[in-house]
Amino acid sequence: MTRPDVSVVIVNWNTRDVLRNCLASVYEQTKGVTLELIVVDNASTDGSQEMVTREFPHVRLVPNKENRGFAVANNQGIELADGRYVLLLNSDTIVLDCAIQKTFMFAEQHPEAAVVGCRVLNADQTVQPTCFMFPSLLNLFLSATYLYKLFPRNRFFGRERMTWWSRDDVRNVDVVTGCFMLVRREAIQEVGAMDERFFMYAEETDWCYRFKQAGWKNLFYPEAQIIHLGGQSSARARLEMLVQLRLSVMTFCKKHYGVICAGACTFLIGLFLLVRIPYWAMLVVVPGRHRYRATAHVKAYVQAVRCLLKGTSRFKKGVC
Repeated sequence: MTRPDVSVVIVNWNTRDVLRNCLASVYEQTKGVTLELIVVDNASTDGSQEMVTREFPHVRLVPNKENRGFAVANNQGIELADGRYVLLLNSDTIVLDCAIQKTFMFAEQHPEAAVVGCRVLNADQTVQPTCFMFPSLLNLFLSATYLYKLFPRNRFFGRERMTWWSRDDVRNVDVVTGCFMLVRREAIQEVGAMDERFFMYAEETDWCYRFKQAGWKNLFYPEAQIIHLGGQSSARARLEMLVQLRLSVMTFCKKHYGVICAGACTFLIGLFLLVRIPYWAMLVVVPGRHRYRATAHVKAYVQAVRCLLKGTSRFKKGVC
């Protein structure tokens, strides 16, 4: 049996309709490369599994009995994948204009690359600022103070998220965002799969860090494009995502940096959370429809600080 060029691994959790559109776009917009598609479903209850079985019979479906998290589910798909490359693709994406083929061809021309990412667009076709720098004391300080929002075009203040960059040229980056990561099999074999201690967020940061430590490059390629609908999540979901991201960064720092540096990183993450509590607490006592949202923010930030103090990186339904 001939090995496929690319194994597309999609982790799904209750995104049936957008998953349908994602799978359809992969089939419709991919030419010139051989594919296998693997969907790992984290115990969806919205009929996602039935939809995949009924409408996409060639897709290999892996049904989990519980939500095992992003890293674990991707590793399940990677273990089953036969392709020369593994493409980690979010379920809420739409592939445009042969993006997989273009990225594959670019990777073939750059054997030094472990990971290749593409240009990511919002639903309105504006550019989504993917790719960023590894966490560091300086980057965490700038993030905690929101100085990058005040000076987005400044290369210093916007350094962590590279806010000054238009995502319009080939670039060697620290982290390729996980919604579209084309990963070379040889690189995976060298450094291993994703670290399953990361339930969600920062797992791609950790992976890219390990690739770079092993001497590989992580490249951004703007000629391939996808749409990522992630920005359409609810306000509550965005809040929980923000908190979970910060806690996952804490796990990254503890893993890769010394005790003193990791402690300083944890302090800065705590600072990010603590400086926001008074603002939202003030809004709680002000009459208006915003009081529910403000209360949710206060609770989430307080619970996240508790997680930091406990050294816990999993934020689930406000419980650490």
